[in-house]
Amino acid sequence: MENIYPQGQVYRSSDQIAKLQQAFLNKVYSWMVAGLAITAGVAYYLFDTELYIEFAPYMWIIMIANLGLVFALAGAINKMSSNVAAGLFLLYSALTGVTFSLLAAVYSGESIANVFFITAGSFAALSFYGYTTKKDLSGMGRFMFMGLVGIILAMIVNFFMASSILNMMISIIGVIVFAGLTAYDTQKLKDMYEVSLQGDEIATKSAILGALTLYLDFINLFIMLLRLLGNRD
Repeated sequence: MENIYPQGQVYRSSDQIAKLQQAFLNKVYSWMVAGLAITAGVAYYLFDTELYIEFAPYMWIIMIANLGLVFALAGAINKMSSNVAAGLFLLYSALTGVTFSLLAAVYSGESIANVFFITAGSFAALSFYGYTTKKDLSGMGRFMFMGLVGIILAMIVNFFMASSILNMMISIIGVIVFAGLTAYDTQKLKDMYEVSLQGDEIATKSAILGALTLYLDFINLFIMLLRLLGNRD
């Protein structure tokens, strides 16, 4: 039962808050799963038909377009409609599928499948931890973000050095960083439940932005694990 105090503030029971949190995260996970399904479908189709070969020369352009879509969604989602935001997210997922079709040409199908299930299980456990823990993960989130910056810088350096040892270190640290970010981002999204009370338009855009965040955590965790555990053809 809600109690309206003289100041106009609404107080909710723990059960009501839990239901709002679950409802919002269900929307987030639904969009995330949709994005992953599109990515997997596009990657499989392009590899199966060998059309990925046609896209290979333009991969840098596709990666830059992907980066632009992420910045557009993260920085300007409040200025666009929920339909436009949804379209951009799905487009981003499809373009990521184009880049992932090249992974299927490098790694064996069996190792990709195995690493995917490992990633899915790890992600589910980490996200569950982020959802259920009473510990404030904001400090860990800041630390993991600094680790992410370090990974990006190390990858740039290794582009010129081509060191196998540094490459392995990047992958190991990357697994730790994106594992931590998965738990932190889940907790952060859980605390955003009140957006679901601000209208369907705002709730949908917030869910899409949250889905993009968790999608990136999942994808990057998968890539780092694949670099460590994947068997090349």
